[in-house]
Amino acid sequence: MTGVDQPVRIRSLDGLRAMAILGVVCGHWLTGALITGPDGALSIHSPLSTLDWLRPSSWFFQMLGLFFLVGGYSAVLSIDRSRRRGIPDTQWIRARFARLTRPVFAAAAIVAVALPFAAVAGVPPGTLRGWVVLFVQPLWFIGVYLVITALTPYALALDRRFGFRAAIVLAAVVAVVDVVRYGPWSEGVPGWFGYLTVLPAWMFTYQMGIAWARGRLRREHAIALLAGGVALFVLLIGLLDYPWSIVSVPGIERSNSNPPSLLVPALAAVQTGAAFLLRDRLERILHRPRLWAAVCLLNLSAMTVFCWHQTALVAVSQVGAWLGNIPGLTDAPTDAGWVAARLAWFPILTLALAAIVVPLRRFEHVTNLPELRAVRPARPSVQSRAG
Repeated sequence: MTGVDQPVRIRSLDGLRAMAILGVVCGHWLTGALITGPDGALSIHSPLSTLDWLRPSSWFFQMLGLFFLVGGYSAVLSIDRSRRRGIPDTQWIRARFARLTRPVFAAAAIVAVALPFAAVAGVPPGTLRGWVVLFVQPLWFIGVYLVITALTPYALALDRRFGFRAAIVLAAVVAVVDVVRYGPWSEGVPGWFGYLTVLPAWMFTYQMGIAWARGRLRREHAIALLAGGVALFVLLIGLLDYPWSIVSVPGIERSNSNPPSLLVPALAAVQTGAAFLLRDRLERILHRPRLWAAVCLLNLSAMTVFCWHQTALVAVSQVGAWLGNIPGLTDAPTDAGWVAARLAWFPILTLALAAIVVPLRRFEHVTNLPELRAVRPARPSVQSRAG
């Protein structure tokens, strides 16, 4: 392999990916309440349904836009290296799929095997059902990311033709769907129509990441994204009555995330603009050895952390349920005291997650994964060489 084929380590990208994963974990731990029922089983509740003032916190924890942004950027670097080595795009996509799905399949298999043992150990059936729901719930993200990964060659073609404006078109598609389903003519629009936004809403920042990697995203664009995203955010929430929470809230029919509304690319635009403008500062900060080591550790286990963070919450909460009604862990979220108590549990939840991730992260980096191999012309036969 030549020097030009070596991966380019951009620390700010790893930092943004780590922030996105931390946002998912902390957001789920804060907005997921597991309350002990009369039978001792845990039932799933959300403090967002009882604490209205907590809903804006979802703006800061919902950082999946950053994950797709970094995904688009890193995909450009990766597929360019593969193409220089003569590797077909289809082979590159298969390798990406393997790396994304292997820890998910391993986690699903382990959970399936662990469920009957947990039942024998005395974990109530209601808790087991909640565990399965919380384990499966976030996996929609993997499915969407796989589809967008498969579309990477087409996204690159769009970028060559239109630059960062291709991402703007994707956001416009989400806006059109929102107008149809929320406008005065929305009566009679089928429920499935809203899900037409799933792909363009999340591909918006992936396409932005590609434009950034290709050098088509400049400072003036980033400023426009940041300012425009904030203005659109205020317009949607303040004037057009979009829900305050960026994630779904039980008991509220309208959701900004299921399916994604225009608020999703609006927030992603803010995150993209801020990430671009702060990239140099973040790059300098991440040259601090201890901080860089922590970011590397999280990135090396990102998918394992993603798959198992809800299991850590269920495990700690079930132990708490056996001990009694624990504030911030197994009691109902009724006031700010619950939020403070839940935050105080974060170190314990982190230790529980680490205890799961350390032995299981091996599935994320298996040495016998099929390697990408360059396509080489067939060697001439003995007869042809002799001739």
